[in-house]
Amino acid sequence: MIPAINMIAAMASLASAASLQLAGNGYINYTTVTGYFLQDEPSTNASTFNYTLNNFGLINRTYDSTEGLTANFTQWQKFEREVDALNAAADANTVYKVIFMGRHGEGFHNLAEGTFGTPAWNCYWAQLTGNGSLYWEDAQLTEAGILQAQIANNYWKDRIAVEKIPLPRSYYTSPMKRCLATANTTFGSGLDLPVYYPFEPVVKELLREGISIHTCDHRGNATYITETYPNFELEEGFNEYDELWNGVTAESDSAHEKRMLTLLDDVFTNDDHTWISFTSHSGTITTILDVIGHQRFRLATGGVIPVLVKAQFLPASEAPSTTVGGFTTSTWCHYGPPATSIASLEQGCVCQNTTAALPSLNTQAPFLPNQTAPINEYTTTTTVGASYGKTSTAKPAGY
Repeated sequence: MIPAINMIAAMASLASAASLQLAGNGYINYTTVTGYFLQDEPSTNASTFNYTLNNFGLINRTYDSTEGLTANFTQWQKFEREVDALNAAADANTVYKVIFMGRHGEGFHNLAEGTFGTPAWNCYWAQLTGNGSLYWEDAQLTEAGILQAQIANNYWKDRIAVEKIPLPRSYYTSPMKRCLATANTTFGSGLDLPVYYPFEPVVKELLREGISIHTCDHRGNATYITETYPNFELEEGFNEYDELWNGVTAESDSAHEKRMLTLLDDVFTNDDHTWISFTSHSGTITTILDVIGHQRFRLATGGVIPVLVKAQFLPASEAPSTTVGGFTTSTWCHYGPPATSIASLEQGCVCQNTTAALPSLNTQAPFLPNQTAPINEYTTTTTVGASYGKTSTAKPAGY
């Protein structure tokens, strides 16, 4: 885990080397700089948007910083200079980065959820490792998921050739198998990468999906990663075995947000590069968008969203006070698939041998995760773990 940052910035503001140098008391505030991508616009429909038909979403527009440039410059070349200009003009406490966030291609857990339906998946099947024909613990990519990653690779090739798009200088990926494979297929071959910036991604525990009791969130060991992807670098302190998933408790939304802020603090203070790639998950990308003040924009499997992020160090006196919850025990049907799925219910299920609906999560219960939960047809939950007094960043207005 990256330690909490409690400092004020004295940033070395260089167009091509933009990180925050820290000294003193303060916190980092993140915001989305809108007006550059279609995904920033409320009128863009996430459910029908196709990044491969829209230049990754970059809006065709002029920038004051590129006035007078030759017409031969592509839109991405102009945008690159716009970002350079923003960093060059930024004060000592501000930096801008462009983050390409890619969701993994379809995994076998996605296929299984589509097969069983979301209520039955959440209430029963997701807690198993498979059903005899499909296996979804730390799920691998399906053939469709591999194709989605190949589409991303082909589109990067096209944008490099046609648009001269700036390539990421740093690559980060979740440690889950579906993300490792997606990142490797997308960037690992066939791209004309700068010789000094090869594809050597850093595997970051913080980039994993929200931690639930679903076995698809239970990662494999570090040895699998190093043996399968020898050019991938495990971040310092990466554990051989998954010490975060236990199959009993789930990460709260506020804890997931805190984790994403810690991730961003790490990247914005330790990585000098402006152009960054994250390969991650739907829930984690959604949470990153939340904490940087971006509108909700749910990615399909294999989807990509670029975002221009502004980071500012602000005085500690301005830091908000926010309670971060711990992990909670989760409910599911122990005796088999639910007897009934009811879409109008929050949990969507009535378990076998009972007429009562599965209760909502995040309510109080008389047992803790290290005790034996009552093995009737359902259980309720209790909050466990520590709470924290302050987040490392302010939530944007209207959050």
